[in-house]
Amino acid sequence: MSETLSVRLDEDVKKRLEALAVRSKRSKSFLAAEAISAYVEAEEWQLSEIREAIKEMDRGEGISHEKMTKWLRSWGKPNELKPPR
Repeated sequence: MSETLSVRLDEDVKKRLEALAVRSKRSKSFLAAEAISAYVEAEEWQLSEIREAIKEMDRGEGISHEKMTKWLRSWGKPNELKPPR
């Protein structure tokens, strides 16, 4: 079941959405709902990954900033370092 949500859009974004709706033969509501759904899914994934990475660091399973920086600065140089572990 779906529910109604009102949002304020910049005038330019609204015009672009209207044009896209015409070209894609979809309603503005359909396109907005799809965009919001994709955004929510991506944000949930990203925040979940960040939380997991913090837990790994708290357990001492991460790579130090110094080691990572040293490795990245070696990229493309004759004595490029192997990835830190």
